[in-house]
Amino acid sequence: MIVTIDPTTGDVIERIPPMDAVQIDARLGAAARAARAWATEPFENRAALLRDVARRLRDESESLAVTAVHEMGKPIVQARAEVEKCAWACDYFSEHGADMLAPQNAPSNAARSYVAFRPLGVLLAIMPWNFPYWQVFRAAAPALMAGNTLLLKHAANTTRCALEIERVFRDAAAPEGVFGVLLARGEEIDKLVADPRIAAVTLTGSERAGVAVASAAGEALKKCVLELGGSDPFVVFSDADLDAAATAAVKARFQNNGESCIAAKRFIVEAPVYDQFLKRFVERAAAQVVGNPMEERVQIGPCARADLRETVHEQASESVAQGARCALGGKPRGGRGFFYEPTIVADVVAGMRMFDEEVFGPAAAVVRAHDRDDALALANRSSFGLGSSVWTSDVAAAENFGARIEAGAVFINGMVASDPRLPFGGVKKSGYGRELSAFGIHEFVNIQTVWIGGL
Repeated sequence: MIVTIDPTTGDVIERIPPMDAVQIDARLGAAARAARAWATEPFENRAALLRDVARRLRDESESLAVTAVHEMGKPIVQARAEVEKCAWACDYFSEHGADMLAPQNAPSNAARSYVAFRPLGVLLAIMPWNFPYWQVFRAAAPALMAGNTLLLKHAANTTRCALEIERVFRDAAAPEGVFGVLLARGEEIDKLVADPRIAAVTLTGSERAGVAVASAAGEALKKCVLELGGSDPFVVFSDADLDAAATAAVKARFQNNGESCIAAKRFIVEAPVYDQFLKRFVERAAAQVVGNPMEERVQIGPCARADLRETVHEQASESVAQGARCALGGKPRGGRGFFYEPTIVADVVAGMRMFDEEVFGPAAAVVRAHDRDDALALANRSSFGLGSSVWTSDVAAAENFGARIEAGAVFINGMVASDPRLPFGGVKKSGYGRELSAFGIHEFVNIQTVWIGGL
């Protein structure tokens, strides 16, 4: 039985039976049959479905947001924004997808040669709980526009969110099998990946999950895109606007309860302004309102699960025991639910858990850098390489610095965020492949060369 729990109270929300082998096989069969027909649908018909889904997402924004709050604890204001972002992605790919997928001339010794983009078939999307709608739609919108069908294996604790997405597609009159949910157990993923009806796989999740899925996909010789963890550096140069940087730092670290792969996690500050930045950061973080995420004023809700809260607490406590200093918070909140105080740990150095590991919760590590070269070395001293941000009044210097950062994205004087118009993904143990933009829509197509000889 799939059991979902409200992290605000610790109470069970509902119990949902998983699908048996016959039901899963039926979903796979429907998706495969739909893929053959959907691949032949004109772009305008695919775009029309995405536009209708976007309209329904906006019409039902409140109820969808409430479901996310109950299942994983994000503040209601942020949940509404997530639903709107999903609608934006649908609109964006409905408007631009046809142009992204238009054949491209490729002159050669042929009378005519070009590159065409053909759908692959059924895409298996294995998605996490932290952005239960957005993670799905940033994969689904481009994949469906490209003519693929999609089967979603969502995280167990956001099962109702998955079923709500499926219902939205059904209400938008999506052809049977174009979008479906698999209520499958984690141990069944290898079998799903190996199934010949699955053409490719996309996963957003942990490093461990990425290794498992990449291994299964490799065994089956199937394309996969992996968006995994991150320990993003937020680098503050001594000439930065410290007020702007500190304000952005709070949002970058604590948004979505700190449970975001692209959240800033290691705040690397040049020594001359270290104390000034830390003071501003602590003041602003302490002002964050923690509480029931259904209340409009609340900015930080509970961790999504009890074990996640415990891990964050261990990371912070052990770093302090190793010589770091707790500048704010550092402990769970009493009472019901899985709440953790907004936490800032200062004087973190490499070798401490908060530096070396991904911290998935409302806790920040502040690191002192001797100079910019030291800041670069610290930024790159991570097994992850998802996003990064640099704060300075010298944009040219930041661009030069960013060119040497080992990350899939560099944001200068801004917070790292995903955007349908820009490619999203990482390097090193943050995964490979890209989502969103033209780069993302081309990940799950057959890039077909067409060569035509003379008559």
